[in-house]
Amino acid sequence: MSNDKKTHFGYQEIDEEEKEGRVAEVFHSVAAKYDLMNDLMSGGVHRLWKRFTIELSGARKGQSILDIAGGTGDLAQKFSSIVGEKGHVVLADINDSMLRVGRDKLIDHGYADNITYTQANAEFLPFADNSFDCVTIAFGLRNVTHKDIALASILRVLKPGGRLLVLEFSKPRKKIISKAYDAYSFTILPALGKLITNDSESYRYLAESIRVHPDQETLKEMMEEQGFSRCKYYNLTGGVVAVHRGFKA
Repeated sequence: MSNDKKTHFGYQEIDEEEKEGRVAEVFHSVAAKYDLMNDLMSGGVHRLWKRFTIELSGARKGQSILDIAGGTGDLAQKFSSIVGEKGHVVLADINDSMLRVGRDKLIDHGYADNITYTQANAEFLPFADNSFDCVTIAFGLRNVTHKDIALASILRVLKPGGRLLVLEFSKPRKKIISKAYDAYSFTILPALGKLITNDSESYRYLAESIRVHPDQETLKEMMEEQGFSRCKYYNLTGGVVAVHRGFKA
């Protein structure tokens, strides 16, 4: 029975209770080819975006890091090397297919000793208060139904002085970039999805989900409303992507 509350699934308006399952179907479908598609979609530039995010994290040896919606483990792998044997990285994802791909990849590459894996919903993180020095969520927040609840949950598990990094697609700053980006997103991207994963609709959803995600200023305000301090964002690739950073006081 519907709870009558609506949310976006791409451009569609659906019952809130449906969204988690619909998003899960998307990532079950694309998990096996997720890394390949990321490289093809961005021309490999996603690696530079993630590197910048890690630099902003200020991660150091011995720290505890939580990577939410960590998927196939790109950030977790880098953090594992940074925090070392006395540190700890938690790779969390709500989708078991993505989590399995990430775990298998990291174990195969020898990153096992200081990483644990948790299937978790960003809105209800199963960790104690004040547990992590840093929390990251890369290309995942736009898929969360209640972003405000997720931000509050993240703030709770951060240690005082800890920081959140949100790496996410955002709103291009110039019209010429925006038009080219739209043309790419709604023609080439679904075609790539069809060719590589035999699934164009999942990539059409991903393109649509970017368009209904809050813009840079709105997301900054949302973080501040949930209690994050010193919030700031950095536009990358002309605002196609932005990294938001906020601290727990």
